[in-house]
Amino acid sequence: MASRPTKTEDSSRAEQSVQAFRDALEKSITISRDRLQEVVDDAVRRGRMTRGDAEEMVGRLATRGREQAEDLISQLDRVLSQVREVPDRARQEVGGRAKGARKRAVKAADKPLARVDRVRRTARVPGFPITAYDELTVPQIDRRLQDLTRAQLRKVRDYERRNKERKGLMRSLDRKLKD
Repeated sequence: MASRPTKTEDSSRAEQSVQAFRDALEKSITISRDRLQEVVDDAVRRGRMTRGDAEEMVGRLATRGREQAEDLISQLDRVLSQVREVPDRARQEVGGRAKGARKRAVKAADKPLARVDRVRRTARVPGFPITAYDELTVPQIDRRLQDLTRAQLRKVRDYERRNKERKGLMRSLDRKLKD
């Protein structure tokens, strides 16, 4: 499996592409076909070349010019695509890292929060039955439902119905309330 290029490699590749584009521009010349035709027509009028040679030369130069222009455009397209990819890759990387950090934080806090909930319920402290409910995943909430009374289950079900209304969690709550 190929690894993704690092930011330094991406930057270096983009800089090399830009430099290659600059070099290609420095080596090329730009002259309109009309101006070229005008110069060649003048040479024909002066008798320095034949009309056939002039037309052949203009045709070859135009063909080469088109090829060079197409090469430059393709180089520019490659540079632009590399430049456009950088923000997308950065956004994906940051998003992935943030998601991973959130998962690790929720997982690390899961067991202590579950213990706090049990202690709070045992001490009959009022409040919502599950601490940090909105940050928990469905499996985490489902595990905590086992310790709840019917009144607490109804409270969780009503809250879930008014907010996210996750189908799997609603089925689990309904099933526990029927038992």
